[in-house]
Amino acid sequence: MRKPLLAMLSITLLFSSASLYAADLKADMHTLKDGLGVVQKSSDAQAIQKALAEMRTAAEDAKKSTPETLEGKSADSAEVKDYHAELDKLIAQIDVVDAKAKANDLAGVKEESKKLETIRNEGHKKFR
Repeated sequence: MRKPLLAMLSITLLFSSASLYAADLKADMHTLKDGLGVVQKSSDAQAIQKALAEMRTAAEDAKKSTPETLEGKSADSAEVKDYHAELDKLIAQIDVVDAKAKANDLAGVKEESKKLETIRNEGHKKFR
């Protein structure tokens, strides 16, 4: 009686922890989406910098999770490495846009933020 109960409890914990990772990734993706909206629509350099800082944190955190399409893949698989590389590319572009915002170059922010959107779209095609 005790062994089946422990087995059921273990399985329940395993599946609940997997759903927590998915929820975290989903929250990170929403943060990225909301931040991109602020960057593209705002004319306040400080609001843009704040949104970019949140986006960078969310992108870094997203690297700790795995999208559903890659579940079951090992951390050193080509697909997971490609996912991390895509997030690294996003983080690098966030840094480029942030430099423009710090220089108060709003036209540059708008231009460079288009690349954020392109990176997002490419990532969604591969991993969503």
